[in-house]
Amino acid sequence: MKHNFFKIAGIVILLGAGITSCTDDLNLTPTNDVTSDVVYSTPLGYKQSLAKIYGTLALTGNSGPAGSSDVFYPGSDEGQNTDFFRGFFNAQVLSTDEGITAWGDPGVPDFHNLSTSPANLFLHGVYYKSIYQVTIVNEFLRQATDERLSSKGISGAEAEAIRQYRPEVRFLRAFDYWVLMDLFGNPPFVTEENLIGGPNPQQTTRAELFLYIESELLAIDAELMAARTNEFGRVDKAAAWALLARLYLNAETYTGTARWTDAANYAKKVIDAGYTLLPNYRNLFRADNNLNNTEAIFSINYDGSKTQGFGGTTFLIKGATGGDIASSSAGMNEGWAGHRTTKALVNKFSDPSGATDKRAQFFTGGQQLEIDTVASFRDGYAVRKFINLTSTGGAASNTIHSDVDLPLFRLAEMYLIYAEAVKRGGTGDLNLAIGYINNLRTRAYGNTNGNIVSADLTLDFILDERSRELHWEGHRRTDLIRYNKFTSGDYLWPWKGGVSSGTSVGGTKALYPIPSADMNANRNLVQNPGY
Repeated sequence: MKHNFFKIAGIVILLGAGITSCTDDLNLTPTNDVTSDVVYSTPLGYKQSLAKIYGTLALTGNSGPAGSSDVFYPGSDEGQNTDFFRGFFNAQVLSTDEGITAWGDPGVPDFHNLSTSPANLFLHGVYYKSIYQVTIVNEFLRQATDERLSSKGISGAEAEAIRQYRPEVRFLRAFDYWVLMDLFGNPPFVTEENLIGGPNPQQTTRAELFLYIESELLAIDAELMAARTNEFGRVDKAAAWALLARLYLNAETYTGTARWTDAANYAKKVIDAGYTLLPNYRNLFRADNNLNNTEAIFSINYDGSKTQGFGGTTFLIKGATGGDIASSSAGMNEGWAGHRTTKALVNKFSDPSGATDKRAQFFTGGQQLEIDTVASFRDGYAVRKFINLTSTGGAASNTIHSDVDLPLFRLAEMYLIYAEAVKRGGTGDLNLAIGYINNLRTRAYGNTNGNIVSADLTLDFILDERSRELHWEGHRRTDLIRYNKFTSGDYLWPWKGGVSSGTSVGGTKALYPIPSADMNANRNLVQNPGY
């Protein structure tokens, strides 16, 4: 898929801009002739559109609000604001103990300071990117009904192939709504039943959106391909189970009602589907991690020659390269000297026995552990988790843009979900949970020196283990909120809340504000408390 599917994605398909804005803007007639009727006139058009939907996760552009240029906000950098994972990393990692950046672009320091405002353009980026992805999925589903296919003379095997695409794009829409629900709580809500150009969308509630996402994932289960049978980077049943497991793990946050047993059950469904851990943890984050990857459930696929942008893993690698780190050692042509981590993450790898956890991949030469000056890249250790070289140390296809795929869901997370859900009271087997954790730690240590026993399996241990295993993959803010440690004074890290020793902030900061551009354009929306 990495080298073939994105050849299709390279064909630009203009399916519309954001779903929320002034209705006059949405009623404008396109000035180009690449309309939906043209795009969806042939079976190839449907496949190109499917590639567009998947590709939108990896590519920049086409996510600004009405009134912006086609692909980015006036005066801003497309690579900064229109890549999905770059915005998601800002919101999920730079706001926590796992990440801090030297960059002072207006709005970027606000993430770690927990002081983002509705006008923050970097926050706008992840919001509008997710909404844009919902928009193109909705259009695909409108065009992919059996009635529409019949009217276009598409039948037989070609029609059946398009029917198989439908549950995949519904999963991607459910994932985008999960992102919006997790970050913003109460976003506007539309489906394929709401036509572009109609009334402004109504706002949903977090609890209502939880039920919708759950219902969509359950509904498509019978239609998705079996686990581990689709192309690498495309959705199958296990991806839907994995998102359900994550959804249920955080159900108490989203709805007020815990769903621990459901979280354990769906994590177990994924675990039992035949995935296995890669023997070498570090190979999960190298340029050839699309090959024989038995652990990845669903990933964003990047190809340095075909998905060229300055987000995704290019952003992760270049952003963490600087100081005494040679850019060639990261497989890149340059470093941006931005991202480091705080001592709170580094200290989680301190083992009293002196054993080495190979998941600790910090560059310390010329760096100091303490962060005296946030704007200094040398203050704080650099993270060397993502490297644009192959598992054997060979060169990637490109040094300007990364080949490293980003795992959105992988087996290790399912082990950790099962353990936490059972420990919190969900139905399951604690001994099995300990075994899953020890699978991760045996890989991390290369032996059983780091293995735990039942007395070690506390909730705090699981939270720390999640950070050791999953850091910089976009989980940390959600985890800290679930443990009531994100905004409170119960857990502090350097520069939390903009104070060098860390400080608590108001509980309303557990949700980000709905962007001011959308608030101004859609009077159906009510801002989140505290903004």
